[in-house]
Amino acid sequence: MSQRATLSLLDFCTVYEGESAGQSMARSVELAQRAEKLGFKRIWYTEHHNMKHITSSSPAVLIAHIGAHTNTIRLGSGGVMLPNHAPYVIAEQFGTLAELYPNRIDLGLGRAPGTDMQTLGRALRRDPNAAERFPQDVQELQAFLGDKSPIPGVTAVPGTNTNVPLYILGSSMFGASLAASLGLPYAFASHFAPQHLKGATSYYRNNYQPSEQFPEPYVIAGVNVVAGDTVEDAQARFEDVKFGRVKAMAGRGRFLTDDQVRQIMDSYQGAQILQMLEYTAVGTDKEIAEYLEQFQEHCGADELMISLQATNAEDYLSTTDVVAKAWF
Repeated sequence: MSQRATLSLLDFCTVYEGESAGQSMARSVELAQRAEKLGFKRIWYTEHHNMKHITSSSPAVLIAHIGAHTNTIRLGSGGVMLPNHAPYVIAEQFGTLAELYPNRIDLGLGRAPGTDMQTLGRALRRDPNAAERFPQDVQELQAFLGDKSPIPGVTAVPGTNTNVPLYILGSSMFGASLAASLGLPYAFASHFAPQHLKGATSYYRNNYQPSEQFPEPYVIAGVNVVAGDTVEDAQARFEDVKFGRVKAMAGRGRFLTDDQVRQIMDSYQGAQILQMLEYTAVGTDKEIAEYLEQFQEHCGADELMISLQATNAEDYLSTTDVVAKAWF
C-alpha cells in the first residue's frame, strides 16, 4: 500500500437523547481538543438546517468558538452550502476566521441546500434555483478571498488576500468536474453517498487542471467508523446505528414505533437508507485499521475524513481514541 492517508474528522454536532444544543457544542470543543492531541489534521463542521438532532447550522460561528479553545488543528466547513448565502458574506465570515486563526481555516463548499425545501424557501428565503449558479459563486468567492475583487470598488474586509483554501464537496460527477476544472481539492461524501466514489475521484485526477494554489490534485474521501471493545460489541453498536439512521430518516416529522422501524429496515426504503452506510469500518482498532487501508486503496484518497458513528456521547468520543490507535 502507498503511504497512509492523512486522517481528519467530520463533526455533525449531534444532539443525543436527553442533551441540549449547548451540551452538544461543548462536546464538539472536547472532541477538537482530543483530536488535536491525538494528531488528526482537521475537523470540519456541516451546515444543516431544521434538524433537531444536529446543531451545526452555522459552521463559521462554531469554528470561531472552537478555534478559541484549540491551538493547532485545522478547522473548516464540510461544508458551507453556498447557494444559501451571498459569496461576499462567506468571504467576510471566513476572512474573519482566517485573521483570527492564521493558517488553520478551510472552506469546504457544497451546492445542496442542507435542508428541506420548506425551510429553504420560507425560512432561509433562498431561491431554489440558486444551485445553478454554484460554479460562478465559487469563483466569485475565491476572488473576494484573493487580491482581485470581482466587483469594482467592493472589497471583503476581512477576507481579501487571506486566500482561504477552498474545497469542493460532492457526491457526483458534477463536483468532480468542477473541482478538476478549477484546480481545487475535491472531497467526496462517500460516508453517506457511496455510489459514484471511484468514478468521480478517478475522473477528478485524470482531468485535473493545476492551479497556482494547488498544483496537484487532492482527494478527501468520507468514511464511517463504528468502534467497540470487541468485534461483537462493535457489530452490536453498528446495528444500533443502522436502526437509528432508519428511524431518523424514515420518520421525519412523525413518530415511529420500534416495530415500525424494523419493518422499514426490511423494506426497499430501508435498504436505500442503509446503503448510505456502505463504507463503514466496524470493529476494534485492528479491524478499523485494515478497513481504512483497504478503503484508501479502493478510492486512492490522499486524506480520509472520518464520520464517527455512535448512539451516545460516550461512545462517540471514545471512538476517536480507537481510530487514532488504529492509524497513528
